Amino acid sequence: MSEKKILIIDDDQPLLLGLTTRLKASGYSVVTAADAITALTVARKELPDLIILDLGLPGGDGFLVLERIRSLADLAVTPVIVLSARDPAGNRKRSLDAGAVAFFQKPPDNREFLNAIRQALGETIALSAFLKT
Repeated sequence: MSEKKILIIDDDQPLLLGLTTRLKASGYSVVTAADAITALTVARKELPDLIILDLGLPGGDGFLVLERIRSLADLAVTPVIVLSARDPAGNRKRSLDAGAVAFFQKPPDNREFLNAIRQALGETIALSAFLKT
C-alpha cells in the first residue's frame, strides 16, 4: 500500500510544523500551502488523498477554497477536514454542508483528529475488517 498524501492548508506556521511532524510520524506524506491561491495550485498539482483546510486564509476564505476544490473533477471527491479557530457554532454545519467530512476546532484533540483522518482515508474500515478475519 502506498503512502497516503495529505495537503495541509493553513497559514499558522507553528501549527503546520506540528501537524506535519505528527502526520509524517504516522506514516503519511505531507504537502502544505499557506494561502488560498497556493492551496488550489498545490492541490491540482499534488492530487492529495486528503485535505486539511483552515477557514481563515490569506488571499481568500476557506469556504471559497472548499467550493473550488469540489468543482474540480480531479479533487471533487477528495475528503476535506476543516480545522479552524473560528467559532464552531455555524461554521461546523456550513463546512459539512459544503462538502467537508469533518470539522475540528483548533487545537484539535490529537487522537480524535488522527482517527478522523484515518476514517476519511478509509483506513479505520480496513483495519476493522482485518481484525475480524
